[in-house]
Amino acid sequence: MTLFSIPYPAGLPIGERWVDCPEQAEIVFPFDGSPIALSPVGTVAHASLAVDAAASVRGELAGLSTGIRRALLVGIHDALAERTAEFEQLLVLETGKPLVDCRTEVARALTTWSASAEEVAHQHGETVPLDLQPSGVGMIGYWTRRPAGIVVGITGFNYPLLLASHKLAPAIAAGCPIIIKPAPNTPLSTLWAVDLIRGVLREHGVSPAAIQLVTGGIDVGEALVRDPRVAVVSFTGSAAVGHQIARAAAPRKVVLELGANTALIVASDADVEKAVDAVIRGGFYANGQACISVQRILVHDAIADEFERMLLARLPEVLVGDPRENSTRVAPVINEAATERILAWIDAARAGGGRVLAGGHLVERSIAPTVLADVSPEAQAWCEEIFGPVVILQRVSDLGSAIELVNRSRYGLQAAIYTSSLQRAFRAINELDVGGVVVNEIPGFRSDIMPYGGVKDSGTGREGPRFAIEEFTVSRMAMIRP
Repeated sequence: MTLFSIPYPAGLPIGERWVDCPEQAEIVFPFDGSPIALSPVGTVAHASLAVDAAASVRGELAGLSTGIRRALLVGIHDALAERTAEFEQLLVLETGKPLVDCRTEVARALTTWSASAEEVAHQHGETVPLDLQPSGVGMIGYWTRRPAGIVVGITGFNYPLLLASHKLAPAIAAGCPIIIKPAPNTPLSTLWAVDLIRGVLREHGVSPAAIQLVTGGIDVGEALVRDPRVAVVSFTGSAAVGHQIARAAAPRKVVLELGANTALIVASDADVEKAVDAVIRGGFYANGQACISVQRILVHDAIADEFERMLLARLPEVLVGDPRENSTRVAPVINEAATERILAWIDAARAGGGRVLAGGHLVERSIAPTVLADVSPEAQAWCEEIFGPVVILQRVSDLGSAIELVNRSRYGLQAAIYTSSLQRAFRAINELDVGGVVVNEIPGFRSDIMPYGGVKDSGTGREGPRFAIEEFTVSRMAMIRP
């Protein structure tokens, strides 16, 4: 018996219909391994069919009026919003994230759709003074933004509905057909969302082939990103996989939202209580499986003892338990392999001279909220993305040393600083080599309307409705001699 009754057709949504998919995989609840449902497993042949179908409707999508695109986005928002509670429950089951985090995910996904609907009307070009050169005297010049073409969106397991929405909504807004490929272990909410989206498309007389979904392994992903008919590949996931995708997709455009090693600087003049609260709120949400959850905490020597005491005193607030419960804040990570890797990194940090101040072990099937200190800068727990409920304390002598430690990472997604000094705040904003700097709030703060993305190995391009729409479009220049 499964925990979830599938409300959409069997198979994969390819072309105008749902295509049969003989192979299926069991999706399990990370909390206890219970089967949730069976998911179709796509093939390279399915990927090819999807690109064929997307190519056939490319002109139809590009020709949609601004009003129709906006109506589609509003209709999709409403269709998803009507099923908010059901999506929240399904996300708990397939991701294992606590219910509180799944509620946040659905709310953010809905914001993405409504914001994309509002952004459609703001996509425009501008005139160009061609007569700046003698040869252009008497000519009229202007540019507009046009759909780039077929988009392939590949998403990670940790926020399946939200990450899919970050790609689907801007693609519709831009007038691009899109093929979404969810992570193999969390495809269910995306499959359901795509079914609802295709229903809205039909209601407005738009081909459902505009939005398709293909599951499968590495071979399916490679078939999608290597297809020369694809114009843009948008990927959210690990840096290693992102780099492979970028190489495979070349010379097509790639938008990469990759891993991180998120740092929080606590300056000597910080409000220690609020900074500790930021770690409690920002270090363990989504079971630590968020690219901008707190990992490294760089605390000034003058307040480090006080900060450590206060953090350890509040750590019991991070309750471990069944993710279906309202009070739970940490539950098992996505699978056993991830659990073993995180524990191995903790053990390696300890063997290298690090101290385990709290946690570092399993509580039933969950990794207990863990605080490390004095970890070697060569340890994987310090220099790589741990993607689990683990934070690391490091004492620093001044702000310059803290900034240098943050920038020494190969990652650069977001970072934060707690300080009461505008001078220190703006120094961090100007000197931290990251895509976003947060002042006096968790580094995981993110608005779904802002430009979001990283530098270095954390990726290229930007998400957020306005910015993703631009990523999915190209400028077209018009030069006219009347």
